[in-house]
Amino acid sequence: MDETPKKIIVESVNRNTLSKQVVESIIQLLISGQMKPGDKLPTEMELMEILNVSRPVLREALSSLESLGVINRKTREGTFFNNKISSHPFSIMLSLAHDNLQAMVEARMALELGLITIAAEKISDEDLKRLKQTIEIIENSKDQNYGEADIEFHRIIALSANNQIVEGMVDSLIVTLVKINSEIKVREQERTIEHHMAIYKALEKRDPFEAFHQMYLHLDYVRHKVLKDIHGNKE
Repeated sequence: MDETPKKIIVESVNRNTLSKQVVESIIQLLISGQMKPGDKLPTEMELMEILNVSRPVLREALSSLESLGVINRKTREGTFFNNKISSHPFSIMLSLAHDNLQAMVEARMALELGLITIAAEKISDEDLKRLKQTIEIIENSKDQNYGEADIEFHRIIALSANNQIVEGMVDSLIVTLVKINSEIKVREQERTIEHHMAIYKALEKRDPFEAFHQMYLHLDYVRHKVLKDIHGNKE
């Protein structure tokens, strides 16, 4: 891998929404072909000078890109574009829309509704058992802190589709789930259990039509709840 410093050209950013603009400028290095997956980014000092931003703004942008899997930061080695980013284009799109929650919710719906129809045909007995366990964890939660079990439920379904092409999107899907979960102000445990159990039963029957229907009802409910919360109208 060539680590020779490269002369790169990006537009300096304005003072408004600096972190987002820095994310977009760094992503543009990939889109424009100036840098490739696996390439080492300039140092923080160099990026601060190129982009004309402060260290806190730059680090906020880099943290966002790292959480989305676009870059890897290695102690004493520097910051690199993820080698696999070319096979994970969904990560790039998410990074560009990281502050657009509605777009993220809709992207999640589009992906999960497709995945569950495939999962209904392929899901194993072992995966069904693991799904049931996540529902039991949610049922036994006493403090409404069941976000991890909720995410695991959806991750199991996504991976049980067992498709190498879409597997590259699953990590990005999980990122959207974490973001969406963080925006939910009031959790409704009984509703979550009801939805998850209906999805589980459809998968247990290997019924892709029913699985699609139940997943849509669940995701549509989450969509309206999240968007209502972020507009300040708490349930």
